[in-house]
Amino acid sequence: MTGRLRRILVDVSPLRDFPAYRRLWLGQSINVLGTQVTRVALPYQVYVLTHSTLAIAGLTLVQLVPILLFSLGGGSLADVVDRRRLLLVTQTALALTSLALAIVSLGTPDLPVLFAIAFVAAAFGSIDQPTRASAIPRLVPAHRLAQAIAVNQLAFNAGSIIGPAIGGVLLAGVGVSGAYAVDVVTYGVSIVAILGLPPIPPVVAGGRAGLAAIRESLAFVRTRRIILSTFAIDLNAMIFGMPTALFPALALDVFRAGPVGVGLLNAAPALGAFVATFLSGLVTRLRRIGRGIIVAVLIWGGAIALFGISTFSFPLALLFLAIAGGADVLSAVLRSTLVQLTTPDELRGRVSAIHIVVVTSGPRIGDIEAAAVASVVGAQLSAISGGLLCILGVAGVARLFPELDRKLRPDAPAPALEPAR
Repeated sequence: MTGRLRRILVDVSPLRDFPAYRRLWLGQSINVLGTQVTRVALPYQVYVLTHSTLAIAGLTLVQLVPILLFSLGGGSLADVVDRRRLLLVTQTALALTSLALAIVSLGTPDLPVLFAIAFVAAAFGSIDQPTRASAIPRLVPAHRLAQAIAVNQLAFNAGSIIGPAIGGVLLAGVGVSGAYAVDVVTYGVSIVAILGLPPIPPVVAGGRAGLAAIRESLAFVRTRRIILSTFAIDLNAMIFGMPTALFPALALDVFRAGPVGVGLLNAAPALGAFVATFLSGLVTRLRRIGRGIIVAVLIWGGAIALFGISTFSFPLALLFLAIAGGADVLSAVLRSTLVQLTTPDELRGRVSAIHIVVVTSGPRIGDIEAAAVASVVGAQLSAISGGLLCILGVAGVARLFPELDRKLRPDAPAPALEPAR
């Protein structure tokens, strides 16, 4: 019974077996709490200053633009420098942006100042993310990578549940400046953890970052249909099936659940993702990784459609959102594993950056799509139609990329690397 339970639960053995990965994970686990606090505090502060939802939309745009502008360049840089040193630079810069927010928030800051700091933070974050993603395969061997990615998702989703709650308490107790100060402290923990890592130099010496390097990664992705298939199926799920923009209208006008209902609708997918990651042991051992991705996205689309149908019961609607969140995180684990193991290390930073652009832009386009459809047919039908279109889209992706369904978990790309300790 114990052995069977271990196969079902998330495999945390990478934390035990690979000390360098454990240090990176511990620092990130603390830091994600602070990051989530800031993600609650900054929109809250903008709204208190302006009482305008358009201002919050402007903040979202300010944060999206640098991701689109700098992610590919950040990935290019991660492939030609020591990734440990680059993480130290980005984490230090991000800590300074949170410190700047804490200082300016001691008074009444102008909106352009907050937007400028948010832009700089998003720019350094767009370099930090592909660097961190491409560092993990150097700290964990290929056959354990899926387990390590699942453990990463466990920390992220736990932080996505706990962090906003801590943020609300901090905003009420110490204000926005104090909330940002807590984020600075968590960055300090992350920096200390990174200082304990071994060097992670590029495998191929002498490479140069720049447009030519970015073009090389784009050419690589274009010729790897299996990677393109993971991007296509994720964009399909997020553009058609992402219901986040509908939550305020559904909570206030359909479920009559008030502001608390808005919070619960946003928390339900994260809770489902956390539970699914905790029970991801069997999924991370899947050999038919492509079919696992297809099934997970089908469950996502079906759960979103059922969420839209369940307007007669708020608890049932929350349950379907939790199921959707669980399916989404399992799809993310499998897709990330496939992309990382299909990509040689000298390209991992750049391909990780392309992956991040896809997973970042898809939900935002999905919010626009859901809101536009809702303006014509209503929020409920928008959610239902989005889930159904997602399912139809999966069929289209499977037909366009038949190799995805046949894809087995790839072996380590040559040359195989010993994990750093």
